[in-house]
Amino acid sequence: MSAVVDDRRQWVPMTVLHLDAVLAIENEAYPVPWTRGNFIDSIAAGYDAWLLVDARQTLLGYFVAMDGVDEMHLLNLTVAPPLQGRGHAREMLDRLVALCRERHAQMLWLEVRVSNERAKALYARYGFQPIRMRRGYYPLPPGQMGREDAAVMSLKVEWE
Repeated sequence: MSAVVDDRRQWVPMTVLHLDAVLAIENEAYPVPWTRGNFIDSIAAGYDAWLLVDARQTLLGYFVAMDGVDEMHLLNLTVAPPLQGRGHAREMLDRLVALCRERHAQMLWLEVRVSNERAKALYARYGFQPIRMRRGYYPLPPGQMGREDAAVMSLKVEWE
């Protein structure tokens, strides 16, 4: 099931066959990336895992989200680093909000590293509100001691 976004991009459900390309982006984008196992577990659990690809089937980005009761939780949203700043993250958030509406989810939640200023700014521009901090939520890169805090943010999903 792929839904055409426009004549140049489309949505493709993520499968284990896509994981080499997904992991290449994940490893380039983050100092502590998700593992193959994280993605496999998410797909096996039936989470919403979608790829945004262009007309040549080049992977632009992806997201993974988990349904809840009247809410959805964004677990991972990543744009290929060389393609950032071109509106792909906003397009993925639009798709995610559309899924929330389809499923009657009233809230969309996420955690983001406190050091990830670019992502926090994107989410704030989109309308997410900071809710609280989760202390020691994220592991630090290898060789660094301790853990990093996460900013918890939420978006009230408006009904059309």
